[in-house]
Amino acid sequence: MVLLVGITALSQVKPKVAALHQEAPKLISPYRREFLRLATDANVVFNFPSGFREILPPNDDYFSFDYAMETSGHQFEIWFKVSSQKNDWKNYLTMRNDPGRQLPNPDTGYLAKGRAIAKTLADDTVSVTRTIDQEVLKRYNASAGKSYLVDMPYRAATKHYKYALVLAIEKDHIGTVLMVCFTDEKSPEFFRNVNRISHYLKFKS
Repeated sequence: MVLLVGITALSQVKPKVAALHQEAPKLISPYRREFLRLATDANVVFNFPSGFREILPPNDDYFSFDYAMETSGHQFEIWFKVSSQKNDWKNYLTMRNDPGRQLPNPDTGYLAKGRAIAKTLADDTVSVTRTIDQEVLKRYNASAGKSYLVDMPYRAATKHYKYALVLAIEKDHIGTVLMVCFTDEKSPEFFRNVNRISHYLKFKS
């Protein structure tokens, strides 16, 4: 009888002990919370990758981005800006037959945005511009994209990094994503980190 009472008592205690060992929910910073909200609005999925840490996104006279992170060794940094095209697309369809109120096609807006960031990074010098391959676009579930490889001047606004790769991608009628990847060395490791981006950020199918 005593043994039975002891076993019964232990069985009641175990759930409480187990509860004490449950991991506390991880806190999400205000920057990530807002970025996830903007990403959801643009039909973009984002999962924070291992090997990175969150940093303060730039928001000054030069650049305004939604989210930023870097590798632990400070060898690779990336800034993100996402925006929905849904309302712009609705307005475009409404006004496209009105000669006095015609708007540019929102699906081409990523070109001007990417080009503007590349020019600002390079102080208006020429950058290497390429159309992003269809195979790469598939990984992002994107419709179109451009990349701009930039040699940058030495300045504090970009933390004295030497090079930047700007990626501007869009999904027709849905959204735009701008990414700026920074490095001091155009090494294989840098481009491996760039290629990893599609594993943690992409448009919904």
